[in-house]
Amino acid sequence: MRAVIYARYSSDSQREESIEGQLRECMEFANHTGVTVVSNYIDRAMSAKTDNRPEFQRMIKDSYKHCFDMIIVWKLDRFARNRYDSAHYKSILKKNGVKVVSAKETIAEGSEGILLESVLEGMAEYYSAELAEKVIRGLTENALKCKVNGGQVPFGYFINAEQKLEPEPTTAPIVEEIFRMYNDGKTVKQIVDYLNAKNIRTKFDKPMSINIVQYMLSNRKYIGEYRYRDIIIPHGAPAIVDERLFEQVQELLKKNKKAPARHKAEDDYLLTTRLFCGKCGAYMVGESGTGRSKEVHRYYKCVHAKKHTCDKKTVKKEWIEDLAVRKALEILDDERIIEYLIDKIYSLQGEENPRLPRLKEQLADIEKRIKNMVTAIEQGIILESTKARLSELEQRKSEIEVTILQEQIKKPFLTKEQIRFGIDKFKSLDYSTKEGKQCLIDSFINAIYLYDDKITFIFNYKDGTQTVSLAEFEATCGSDIKLLGAPKGYPIGVPLLLIMVDRS
Repeated sequence: MRAVIYARYSSDSQREESIEGQLRECMEFANHTGVTVVSNYIDRAMSAKTDNRPEFQRMIKDSYKHCFDMIIVWKLDRFARNRYDSAHYKSILKKNGVKVVSAKETIAEGSEGILLESVLEGMAEYYSAELAEKVIRGLTENALKCKVNGGQVPFGYFINAEQKLEPEPTTAPIVEEIFRMYNDGKTVKQIVDYLNAKNIRTKFDKPMSINIVQYMLSNRKYIGEYRYRDIIIPHGAPAIVDERLFEQVQELLKKNKKAPARHKAEDDYLLTTRLFCGKCGAYMVGESGTGRSKEVHRYYKCVHAKKHTCDKKTVKKEWIEDLAVRKALEILDDERIIEYLIDKIYSLQGEENPRLPRLKEQLADIEKRIKNMVTAIEQGIILESTKARLSELEQRKSEIEVTILQEQIKKPFLTKEQIRFGIDKFKSLDYSTKEGKQCLIDSFINAIYLYDDKITFIFNYKDGTQTVSLAEFEATCGSDIKLLGAPKGYPIGVPLLLIMVDRS
């Protein structure tokens, strides 16, 4: 039989058998029972109270390939500490012809074995629940005494001998200075630059950053507020910042959040490396400039136009990016395209690993040699080296078969339902955010070629072409595409030139 080993090390503070120890004892069990181990799945610092374990989920998916017949665990609680999860995943594995066995727990076949396995799983779930209750009870007692329950110690504090926060003499004044600077009108970026110029670093000896300072400015621990779960204790720790100053800073943060972000990156151009000049084929890159009204204008410009070797006009950033998002969204609304993508992705999973053809050739060659030797033996042609050579070939055959199985396991397998679920997740993205737009563009748009009279979109699938004449385009949308800025109007449903090619 072919087997895999699943090993897990818990993230709780209780003593656990090491990963190495689990693997060793599982291998001993495999050798004793005569099964061949083809792969290992290892989750480090992962609790079995949940099935959200990367290697565990990969193992379940790989079971659909029928590359192994058995999963060996050190004990059943390595597989799951939740009876529902255990029953659910064992049912899936059973359908795939895979059974779960314990290297250290002897469980008989039949009704008695089923009863014993259920008892062991119930005890593991009870142990896990009881342990969680004890841990939370202990942490709650610590919280009521305002003791530190772990986590990162805020900049400006240290933990004293009583496990409580205490202001650090050298860094606490810096925290107060940060609050005063922001309250006096300094931006977060200016504060970060000031701190780094003074070589003031974090507890991990790293430079200060915008995210770190922003988090500090909103951290209520600096006014002495202690929090753990639902427990909130005002003045539970020594304050570094005056409450009045803290509240003034919160009002400023709230006010500035509604204003345009001052530290917003100027390189948030979603079509970088995807937008090309239709005239010369070069990249179109993001640029910005400030007008007389102090308003910042962002646009894309051909890199050769920057060098005055191409006369391609610039295009407004917001217009071309919104157009790209709109075209990508049209794909998600077309069920025919979605079905095509699902079938294409599903079929691509069947393509062989590049190593597999060579391995299969080697296996076929060895099988041919073994067959020839067996034929020779049957005909009475036996030499002293025949038995040794046959044994070598059998051993080599076994090694190649295991390697083939390992290569097959490396490649993930998704059902059509899982692929559809992944595609449907795009519909729940927030396309009003930069992240949502970027995700949509990256997934469906391969390239965009921008001309003065037309646009060519290249998508990540094949679906023919659609064109419109320049005269018709200008009549319905205007000719603002030739100018800096967005066209005066672009009615929904008016197509541009679309060329869709297969880039899979």
